[in-house]
Amino acid sequence: MTAITNTQTTTTVRPGKIRNRVLWTLQIVLGLFFIIASGGPKLVIPQTLMENNATAFSIPLALLVFIGLAEVAGGIGLMVPRLTAAAAIGLAIVTFLAAGFNAFLAGTPELAPFPLVLTAIFAWIAYERRASITALRALLER
Repeated sequence: MTAITNTQTTTTVRPGKIRNRVLWTLQIVLGLFFIIASGGPKLVIPQTLMENNATAFSIPLALLVFIGLAEVAGGIGLMVPRLTAAAAIGLAIVTFLAAGFNAFLAGTPELAPFPLVLTAIFAWIAYERRASITALRALLER
C-alpha cells in the first residue's frame, strides 16, 4: 500500500494579527485627524472659527473649546494602548452628538452621515479593544 503525503507547506495567517494592524492604523490616522484637523483648530483659533461659521447657529465659545479639548484628548487616547477603548467610547459619543447637532440644530442634515460613520468606527474600535478597559480598571485599583 502506498501512502500519499502532501509536500506543500501551508502558512497560517492569523486574523488577529491583521485585525490588530488594521485597528492600530485606524487609531493612529483618526487620532492624528482629531488632534490636528478637528480639535486643534478649536483650541488654537476658536474665535476665528466662530466668526467664520457658515451656519447661523452659533455655540458658546467655552463649549467650542471644551469640544476641542475632548477631541484632542480622545485623539491622544487612541494612540495610548491602555486608553484606546475609553478614548474610542468618548469619541463615539462626541461624533454621535455632532451628527445630532448637524441634523437637528444646525439645519445641515447632509453633514450628519460622516460623524455617524465615525461613530460606528469608534464603536468597533472600543469593542475590539475592550480588554484595555479591564486593564485600565486594574491599574486604577492599585
